[in-house]
Amino acid sequence: MRTLYLLRHAKSSWKDATLPDFERPLKGRGRDAAQQIGRFLVSKKVAVGALISSPSVRTRQTIGIVLSHVELGVEPQFDQRIYEASLSALVQVLSEIPDDTKAAMLVGHNPGMEEMVAFLTRESRHMPTCALAKISIAGSSWKEAQRGAGKLEWFVTPKDLEDL
Repeated sequence: MRTLYLLRHAKSSWKDATLPDFERPLKGRGRDAAQQIGRFLVSKKVAVGALISSPSVRTRQTIGIVLSHVELGVEPQFDQRIYEASLSALVQVLSEIPDDTKAAMLVGHNPGMEEMVAFLTRESRHMPTCALAKISIAGSSWKEAQRGAGKLEWFVTPKDLEDL
């Protein structure tokens, strides 16, 4: 059994129109949302053996804030393929995770994160910024993470956490 967490980056700022998309930072609301997700991960006692992220500024900032609240047990790895990734690129990244890693987190962007949830679970979910999905995947290898191989265990957004 494998556990995959998919996290979309927090809300980014469009304030500076001269910045390329890759360089856009988080806005205040995004920082708050990342803190909420970090606290939520603490409450769920989440630990992972791999944390793989897009290297964009907003994903790096999201991870930094989340990790200031929860110790996930690993240092983030940044993979350029996750930035503006197609579903096939995300599946490739996932298949390369070592088989001795039982839990992993991918941090990235839409539409890739939504497509990955739908691909693995056959459940279509809108993933607003800083949404987090937990998917269990049967099998002894990450290479087995194929269409319909996963079960959506839970799905949470920062808005859901405002009510707690």
